[in-house]
Amino acid sequence: MNAHDFEQTEHRTAARWRTALLFVGFVLLVGLIAWPSFIGRIHYARTRAELAAMADAAAGAELAPVAKLFTTLARLVGPTVVNVTADRRLRSFADEVAALRGLPSGGVTDKSIGSGVIVESSGVIVTNYHVVARADRIAVTLADGRRFAARLVGADAGTDLAVLKIDAKNLPAAAWGDSDAIEVGEMVWAIGNPFGLDRTLTYGIVSGVGRRGVVNDPLQEFLQTDAAINPGNSGGPLIDVNGRIIGITTAIAGGDARGIGFAIPSNTAREVTTAILQLGHVERGYIGLALRGTTDGTRGVLVMATEPGAPGDQAGIKPRDVIVGFDDDPVASPAELVLMLTRADVGTDVPIEIIRDGKPLVLNVEIGRRPR
Repeated sequence: MNAHDFEQTEHRTAARWRTALLFVGFVLLVGLIAWPSFIGRIHYARTRAELAAMADAAAGAELAPVAKLFTTLARLVGPTVVNVTADRRLRSFADEVAALRGLPSGGVTDKSIGSGVIVESSGVIVTNYHVVARADRIAVTLADGRRFAARLVGADAGTDLAVLKIDAKNLPAAAWGDSDAIEVGEMVWAIGNPFGLDRTLTYGIVSGVGRRGVVNDPLQEFLQTDAAINPGNSGGPLIDVNGRIIGITTAIAGGDARGIGFAIPSNTAREVTTAILQLGHVERGYIGLALRGTTDGTRGVLVMATEPGAPGDQAGIKPRDVIVGFDDDPVASPAELVLMLTRADVGTDVPIEIIRDGKPLVLNVEIGRRPR
């Protein structure tokens, strides 16, 4: 091999090495570009697999019992919820005249449908007063399909509660809970018959407590919930996570409102139910004062007038006194004081703290009975 051939061979070898190096460099460059994406896909797949495994574990260890809770509550409380139907005969003036003459009268039957909850196995049922008010006939249908004529034991228009009795025994009964212990954010379930759909279960939370001014009655305060409440739910129970009654559903705020429903607190409903069963009516405290809120921004309630001879007058309360405390509890508004009075036991002596001419004074008042 002469020098020229050797030089040509060396040149071709160098060219091959350059080509090989360029190819390796290209492969490395492509690898460097593709590697993060490749690694990312592996990481994503691994993360997705880990999340799926975590979800499976959570479903087995955490979510499954929660889901089971819903079905358990439906089975536990559902049989205690009843459908309440009230019939009212609407008569015209001509119908009334015919009835006075002993002639057949026509009239139109108005029917209202609501819910109720069995609170005693002997057939005692709590519902809303507006469901059965002025009814000629009341019927109750149980979860097992049996239908009974119901007797109105008593009602309290002030709290919109009524107690019914049916001739049945050994019925499933719901237990009362403590509404004073309920806090905003707690889980609740409403069970009733919205639009006639028997024992519909809806879920939500307690959105507010101690709501006043929802209706134009100082005796009423409510729990607020976002659990769906619709026409027909009235009188049904609002229950807590233990299946206890913590409210009686009663109102929906406005036709345009969404997710805002109200329930009578269970402690109020239980007290009213007990009073009706024992006395046939509810007794409320009364001291005979005309009240209004203060106008200068100070706390308390301004006494506008006193009823002559009423307990407040006899205790020495005078117009222009400002009541700031009732039985050692602060008073912030007339509605709050009226609510305190209605819950006070008739015949008991209660200290009332007032401000008169800028000076504090405590008077003892014997709680009277509110006129019926």
